[in-house]
Amino acid sequence: MKFLPLIWSNLRRKRVRTIFTLLSILVAFLLFGYLGAVRSAFDIGVQIAGVDRLVLTHKVSIILPLPLSYLDRIEQVPGVTDVAHASWFGGIYQDPKNFFAQIAVDPERYLRLYPEFLLPEEQKKAWLADRTGAICGKYLADRYKWKIGDRIPLTASVWQKKDGSNSWEFTLDGIYTGATPSTDVTQFLFHYKYLDEARVRRNGMVGWYIVRIAHPDQAPQMADKIDALFANSDNETKTSTEKAFMQGFAKQVGNIGAIITSILSVVFFVILLVAGNTMMQSVRERVTELAVLKTVGFSNGLILTLVLCESLLIAGIGGLLGLGLARFLIGFGDPTNGALPIFLMPAESVLTGAAFVVLLGLATGMLPALQAMRLQVVQSLRRG
Repeated sequence: MKFLPLIWSNLRRKRVRTIFTLLSILVAFLLFGYLGAVRSAFDIGVQIAGVDRLVLTHKVSIILPLPLSYLDRIEQVPGVTDVAHASWFGGIYQDPKNFFAQIAVDPERYLRLYPEFLLPEEQKKAWLADRTGAICGKYLADRYKWKIGDRIPLTASVWQKKDGSNSWEFTLDGIYTGATPSTDVTQFLFHYKYLDEARVRRNGMVGWYIVRIAHPDQAPQMADKIDALFANSDNETKTSTEKAFMQGFAKQVGNIGAIITSILSVVFFVILLVAGNTMMQSVRERVTELAVLKTVGFSNGLILTLVLCESLLIAGIGGLLGLGLARFLIGFGDPTNGALPIFLMPAESVLTGAAFVVLLGLATGMLPALQAMRLQVVQSLRRG
């Protein structure tokens, strides 16, 4: 700690160069924070998927419906403790860019299967009693400034009503929150019966089933057992764990993890060159001073430590400011206006970022530190 003024004075020697080096590191870690939040948004559904939940879809494609009558048969399978169905609506609210998930469900069953959706009891009762009622996640309510009792119109892109219109209206009966920060609070849920009774076609059909099983370790066997019920039927099924189902959706976009890793690798390689060059140049400019320090009794190990600490200080200031700024800005919410269901900077990203700060400081400072340690006093004074 007593050498901190010496280290700080070295950083202030070339203030413009130091500032630009700090800014480059700051931007790199700001990008790291944002890309970590994007990756988390794609992975979070997989991470929080219920280990005891299976998802059953049409064997050919999820866009093909399944008969509602399958529900009773699935319930009778030994080991199944609960079943619910869901159907995608795909409506437009005011403008096509206002995208959010709209799902027709059996309210009681769906809420039982997703206890992480926290809905006040009075709002739940109001929703159950209201045929045209709906609930939404807190994120949606905040985004569109909805409040309980609002009438929310959606224009269907697929489901035409029997009266010939594509306009569907819902009363907002409840706003649910999440049991954890990673819970998806971007969904709009309404009664399947309302959809099924009012639409022109595909009556008695649903999009997919969610199945809770008693023994998660037997998920593969349970999936095979359920699919065997509907083998050779007109609507064969494909059952998988909820985690596998979510992974399938994420992979449709691409290998997000590999893409983000590639971007960050290039960014950090460039920053490594920039910061490393800064430290090398700083040591070359101070050859005489380092020789004097050795002359007055500074050991090789102490010289090595001082240069490394200087590098770590630059990386630490720039990196931690970048991570802090990223966390602050991410706190304002999803910049894509709802394209990402969850947008937050997970704790593991902060810890990983802090580890990268240390590694960057060591990597950029090690070679200059070794060079400073190996300086010969007489030769260095001559060069000065």
